[in-house]
Amino acid sequence: MSKRSILASAIFLLATVAAPAFAQGYIKCVGNVGRAGVFVDGNYLGPAYRFTLAQKYAVSPGEHEVVLRDPRYEDFRTKVTVEEGKVTKVKFKMTRREPPKGPFGRLRFGGGVQESFLSVAGGDTSAVYINNQFWGYVDEFNNPGSGILLPPGTYEVRVNSPIYGQINEKVTIEANKVTVIPLKW
Repeated sequence: MSKRSILASAIFLLATVAAPAFAQGYIKCVGNVGRAGVFVDGNYLGPAYRFTLAQKYAVSPGEHEVVLRDPRYEDFRTKVTVEEGKVTKVKFKMTRREPPKGPFGRLRFGGGVQESFLSVAGGDTSAVYINNQFWGYVDEFNNPGSGILLPPGTYEVRVNSPIYGQINEKVTIEANKVTVIPLKW
């Protein structure tokens, strides 16, 4: 067998193995997104702004619950029916919550990749959860001037990042102080 035919056979085999063995449709979000995260059937997919562009998210055909979350807004919930090979658009408008009153402390991440090509190209869009509520993305809170303003108290912070790994920390926020959770490579 020639090198060319071996290569062709290998490419065919990879394409066959890598091809999805299930039917799929797509979800695309259209609306004023801000920092909203997209959740389908309780699973975090990524930031909504990615789904308002040409990108869409593949899901199995059938009924799905779509939730958009942003800590500054009420959750937006809807049920959709996704058809095989088709794009289902979710049009939404989120209702703003009453802003919290201070004093605040600031929680942010430190180290890792700051203001780099990675952050410009989308950065680490791993979801940040505080007390099991979605708050945003790692790359939003990883610069000296950024962070999450929180009332003083103790919080459980959880992140599962493909770049920085699993983060599960209990942190105490003090008024007018910055608390930094270090990111490790």
